[in-house]
Amino acid sequence: MGRLQNRVMQRSPCKGEELTPLLTKEGLGEVIHIFRLNSEESRLMQSIRKKLLAWYDKTKRDLPWRKTSDPYRIWVSEIMLQQTQVKTVLPYYGRWMKAFPTVEKLASASERKVLKLWEGLGYYSRARNLKKAAGIVAREMNGRVPNTVEGLLSLPGIGKYTAGAIASIAFGLRAPVLDGNVKRVLSRLFRLNTNGSASEKRLWQAAEDLLPEKRTGDFNQSLMELGATVCTPKSPDCSQCPLRASCEANIKGDVELFPPAKRRVPAKKIEVSAAVILKNGKVYIQQRAKDGLMGGLWEFPGGKREKGETPEECLKREIREELGIGVTLLKKIMTIKHSYTQFRVTLHVFHCRLNKGRLRPTGCEQWKWVAPDKLNTYPFPAANVKIVKYLENGNGGIKKTKPAKVKP
Repeated sequence: MGRLQNRVMQRSPCKGEELTPLLTKEGLGEVIHIFRLNSEESRLMQSIRKKLLAWYDKTKRDLPWRKTSDPYRIWVSEIMLQQTQVKTVLPYYGRWMKAFPTVEKLASASERKVLKLWEGLGYYSRARNLKKAAGIVAREMNGRVPNTVEGLLSLPGIGKYTAGAIASIAFGLRAPVLDGNVKRVLSRLFRLNTNGSASEKRLWQAAEDLLPEKRTGDFNQSLMELGATVCTPKSPDCSQCPLRASCEANIKGDVELFPPAKRRVPAKKIEVSAAVILKNGKVYIQQRAKDGLMGGLWEFPGGKREKGETPEECLKREIREELGIGVTLLKKIMTIKHSYTQFRVTLHVFHCRLNKGRLRPTGCEQWKWVAPDKLNTYPFPAANVKIVKYLENGNGGIKKTKPAKVKP
């Protein structure tokens, strides 16, 4: 206590002068109380780190990006894992690394090939930004992925979470991460029950405070692993949690109340009509505007049904607007139902014939006539992929008489 007492004195006394304390006895007692609380908090943090790392070492999943220290490969995995489950990412990651094993290979690849390999993974801006950032690294950084958080943040498509993940896992830097899994773990561990920017700041601070001086990458991954496998959104398996004795929500018995549920906006239901237009054995397709939704992907022409329209009327109007020419609807091929993050789409697909006139496509990047067996070399949105598969499966001439129904 002598040292602490010396720190709260105003100054050293001169000869014959009494020492003047800045704090009263009561104030000094408060400082000692805070000091003890800080010591207890420090011990708690150390216990959490130790238990979590021991659990991770014993139970972590065998994942390909955990077998490398290559920052490029770790970077790719983190981008793919954004809002996407591990089981979905695994086959994509394998194919990607086979096609683009280095940042230079990705930088020199065509956007069409990049988007084709990403097809079905969603959030296509991730792929476009990954290629754009690879180009910057290859051209301006001698192929070396930045080894600082600031450097990583300068690249397109890399935000605070991704920068922290790459920096800690690939380079061992003391940088926190905060994805959905980590948010859930910390919210329950410290019983944080607010949403919004203030809560976000508290969670980032908690993630940073918890970080150990060593094995920061493993620790960040252990938090993510805990959220993905044990501390799940519904029915968390608290009996298997290494932090159950320290978890405030578990102690209070209200784990499932944390984090508090956010108000969900119901998915919008839309109906769309699309045309399969054949000419001389080839199919018309067009590329979506690169700065729009699903930018850079290819599609069959068509659009959203307006109020009061039938699917057939919708398609005739859309083709006239998009291609500058009329079409004759020959038959309905299929109805496809597909769910995106914000939309529930019902897609009506028709076999069409162009009327006489000149084709004048507008609003697309480019357009082509493609043989049905070559369609699979172009990247399409998920719902359109089902049309491609139908045409590839011996239906390039549209011979079936009954329209197919394709489930989501």
